[in-house]
Amino acid sequence: MIDWKSEWKVLAWGLGIFAALFWLPVGESRFDGAVTEALALTRWYAREHVLLCLVPAFFIAGAIASFVSQAAVMKYLGPKAPKVVAYGVASVSGAILAVCSCTVLPLFAGIHTMGAGLGPATAFLYSGPAINVLAVILTASVLGAKLGAARAIGAVLFALVIGGLMAVIFRRSEQEREAAAMAMPDPDDVRPLGQTAAFFAAQVAILVFANWARPDDPTGVWFAVWRAKWWLTSAGAIALALILVRWYGLALWKVVAVGLPTAALALARPEHPALAFTAGVIGLGLVTAWDQGELGRWFESSWGYAKLILPLLLGGVLVAGLLLGRPGHEGLIPSGWVEGAVGGNGFGATLFASVAGALMYFATLTEVPILQGLIGSGMGPGPALALLLAGPALSLPNMIVIASVIGWKKTSVYIGLVVVMATITGLIYGTFIA
Repeated sequence: MIDWKSEWKVLAWGLGIFAALFWLPVGESRFDGAVTEALALTRWYAREHVLLCLVPAFFIAGAIASFVSQAAVMKYLGPKAPKVVAYGVASVSGAILAVCSCTVLPLFAGIHTMGAGLGPATAFLYSGPAINVLAVILTASVLGAKLGAARAIGAVLFALVIGGLMAVIFRRSEQEREAAAMAMPDPDDVRPLGQTAAFFAAQVAILVFANWARPDDPTGVWFAVWRAKWWLTSAGAIALALILVRWYGLALWKVVAVGLPTAALALARPEHPALAFTAGVIGLGLVTAWDQGELGRWFESSWGYAKLILPLLLGGVLVAGLLLGRPGHEGLIPSGWVEGAVGGNGFGATLFASVAGALMYFATLTEVPILQGLIGSGMGPGPALALLLAGPALSLPNMIVIASVIGWKKTSVYIGLVVVMATITGLIYGTFIA
């Protein structure tokens, strides 16, 4: 006799999947175009973000788990750390990295796993993509100084307020997590702070400069940095190699074996710097994967974060492309609906801008030209600010991964806080300031 109390779920899932496949609207232009956009967006993400953004972030997250003592994380970011120190470190760290909503995820997972309090960890999670100095400057130059200043001030306040509210709302579960972390013994061999700081600085330099976006203004410091971005990335890679040899016991011949083909590719194909970057990443992976000591543990931790996060991210990007398409291209949801819904400066338009921004995926700096087009279509200043505050920090792929780290309950509250605060801030700005 079949136990339908347990088997009905299997039957329901089976019937649902069958019905979806049976009535799949293959051949309809809207559906076929959305599928093409989903695949195109995923291909673009794989080409532009996985190698240059996520792979360095995975190595940094693995380094946090392998080389940063839990006591150090608890001291500066733990639940009992001084609030000024914890939230100050979280906000400043995010601002320095200036990454997108997906690249920040391995780093967030790393510090949270190592014992960072939920408040500082979520402050870091928001500040990484939102407090981006170059993005704020681009916003001010393209969309106006007033909107740029509002974005900068709002993003800093959001990081602090959202982190503080998350800590207060989930203080009971944080107390249990803190007690469990305190019970774990500290490692016996703690590396000097200067060595660890230099190790992370070299990796952060690689991540930041390899992803430095070209500014619109072909003059000034930011453009000069962009022109020299691959030289600066190379300097970070050389520094990392020297640090690994000097302080982490990596054999010099292994560095030479990785460095020579990487340099040869850089010189032979300077128009395709990603080839040399790929060679360097593969070489670093090989020499650390086969190491029997702490470098092997570093690769193992990095690989663990990659297995956890990358499939969820790519799946989320695929769904986001299916629903919303790419900028200038249609998904299942017509872009005209979005443009019509964010028109004006009322509550409905501001709320919709916050929700839409939270669901859409914005690569670093792309939100500014997208917003410029929406403003040209009638978007008010309040919804514009709301989208700027909610969009870069959240996305559908981002939400899925956050939930895998802290659970859907905490993730839902975090998303809700971002959307509500973005809406309120947008209304205040659009009504009284703009």
